[in-house]
Amino acid sequence: MKKDRGILIWLLSGCLLIFVMVVVGGITRLTGSGLSITEWKVVTGSVPPLSEAAWQEEFEMYKQIPQYQLLNAHFELSDFKKIYFWEYIHRLIGRMIGVVFLIPFIYFWMKKRISKELMPRLIIMFLLGGLQGFIGWYMVSSGLSENTRVSHYRLALHLGTAFFTFGYIFYVYLREAGNRKFEGKATVPLIMTILVFVQIILGAFVAGTHAGYVYNTWPDMEGEYIPESFTFALQKDGWSSLFNNLASVQFIHRCMAYLVTAGIIYMWWKLKEDRDDVKKRAVNIYIFIVVIQVMLGIYTLLAHVPVWMGVLHQAMAFVLFATAIVNYYINSTVKKV
Repeated sequence: MKKDRGILIWLLSGCLLIFVMVVVGGITRLTGSGLSITEWKVVTGSVPPLSEAAWQEEFEMYKQIPQYQLLNAHFELSDFKKIYFWEYIHRLIGRMIGVVFLIPFIYFWMKKRISKELMPRLIIMFLLGGLQGFIGWYMVSSGLSENTRVSHYRLALHLGTAFFTFGYIFYVYLREAGNRKFEGKATVPLIMTILVFVQIILGAFVAGTHAGYVYNTWPDMEGEYIPESFTFALQKDGWSSLFNNLASVQFIHRCMAYLVTAGIIYMWWKLKEDRDDVKKRAVNIYIFIVVIQVMLGIYTLLAHVPVWMGVLHQAMAFVLFATAIVNYYINSTVKKV
């Protein structure tokens, strides 16, 4: 069946916009900009303050939240404008994603270019997009009343939904663009894709708790390979410490990185004698990307998480996740004759 190039470009552009949005979201988080806009205005919020009076009104609303009162009371209007910029761009890209999906969808639907198989998948994409917008505000609202930053649980949910939406759209794109027939015999690549996703969620907990700013040594954690504070917190607070204690959060993220790397090496070893060159090339790229990501994570930690390295580490997580999805797709399908 002939591929619809327009629909393929549309799906891929959606993936690219989600990637850009998550990268900007990383900058927003690392610069402490995420709470600068204290209201959720879906339509009117797309226009930034255009006068000095409007800027002062926004600044006054920001002054009412704990982040300003406890952390940023020294801010002048010029300081506020800097953090407002990143949160505004982040939300603007979210609105752009909605427009980029909706307008071409209407066009393709009216032109009868959407197949019966693709339509329900597109509906799921729209539902995921709407859910992501709601979760974004749910996350921001957690930092407007009692806390100086958003809940790390809600941050993990927000980031996880973004990655899941990206992964779903990207997989649909591969199914539409590829010339391969589904077989469904790719247990290990599927498990590895899930583990990469879980590692990304754990990374969100590291970011949300600021656990990356402690234990800035490697391979040990300030002289310990299993930090005493991890075992103490586990004994004292139980399983909840795994998501709240800084040592625990960072330790688990490190361990999962080792597990993911080992799993991808195992995939490579299993496929080294495979006759399918496409599978072998894909897993070789997989190993290359995970090594880069691990090294980047280590250097980011050692450098005490500078903004540009933290953002690059998050961007590479996207590349790794996309590579995991490609490997699952290739290993779960065979080339059509």
